[in-house]
Amino acid sequence: MSKSSAKSTPMTGQGAARIQSAAAKVNGGQVKAGTFAARAQRAAATNQGTPKSSK
Repeated sequence: MSKSSAKSTPMTGQGAARIQSAAAKVNGGQVKAGTFAARAQRAAATNQGTPKSSK
């Protein structure tokens, strides 16, 4: 199955929160930059039209 035929579902804030929560539980409360959880949060913010944080 190629990516072009797969159905795309945009990341939501709730989905990103679940991913980030699970990652934080595994990593002692920390979510490092560049991880899947951080990228999911950025994608959700982009999809909602929220400006990105400038850290």
